[in-house]
Amino acid sequence: MLNIVLFGPPGSGKGTQSEKIIASWHLVHLSTGDLLRAEIAGKTPLGLRAGSIMQKGELVPDEVVIGIIENRIDQEKDAKGFIFDGFPRTVEQARSLDALLAKRQLEISVMISLDVPRQELIDRLLKRGKEQGRSDDTLEVIENRIKVYEEQTFPVMDYYKKTGKYRGVDGIGSIEDIFKRIIAVLNV
Repeated sequence: MLNIVLFGPPGSGKGTQSEKIIASWHLVHLSTGDLLRAEIAGKTPLGLRAGSIMQKGELVPDEVVIGIIENRIDQEKDAKGFIFDGFPRTVEQARSLDALLAKRQLEISVMISLDVPRQELIDRLLKRGKEQGRSDDTLEVIENRIKVYEEQTFPVMDYYKKTGKYRGVDGIGSIEDIFKRIIAVLNV
């Protein structure tokens, strides 16, 4: 079973590359944002708890997010693997994910980080903001999102480096060139 944690700062191409990975390896996409919205819409006990927390503008606690991920993994009995998108965001979440997978005799296969220089990220996001009219793609917001990513994510990357599962992939070039680099990592 192939279980991938896909990382990259805003604008690195995670969404595009995760779609290509999912299509090629037939993995189940686990996006914490999508899962939270589905649980809330389904009025599950975890969804009701998450919804009340989110209505207050607070972050959903790790144990709720882990519970939602655990429920989804258990629903996918025939999965060939999972791609984790937007999770884990902290070292504690990475440890919790490892523990929940270990209970099912599973583990993270690889953590792929799409590496893109800061100025390229800014340029890509400003372009996307103009093309798609996204209000969250202003220079000030972009710089803050990158800063938050760097502060939260570097410790998680270090965690996966220590486990030997971290793989950095050059995120510059055409979509196909970047995907070929990912394929090379996954075929090792």
